[in-house]
Amino acid sequence: MAARRHASAERRQVYYSGHVQGVGFRYTVYQFAAKYAVTGFVKNLPDGRVELVAEGTPSELNRFMKIIAARMAEHIRNVAVDVRPALGEFNEFEIQY
Repeated sequence: MAARRHASAERRQVYYSGHVQGVGFRYTVYQFAAKYAVTGFVKNLPDGRVELVAEGTPSELNRFMKIIAARMAEHIRNVAVDVRPALGEFNEFEIQY
């Protein structure tokens, strides 16, 4: 069953590049997600980037993204973000393999 979508929820699809694989990036993001009201996933891509898809209120997503940027700054070279309305398809946050 899909999660119910909050009226002001949004979805952020984020691509991180740099030295973001093999450094605990996904696990760190997963740990941060547990501290915020966000759902979605994080996964490694074959091209060396990490993809993050997260849904939540804009304020929760802003805080979540800010902590990732601050704590993982040494590994991140570039961030590409696409913002859309949330679909409500996630019940939790997970690491995808």
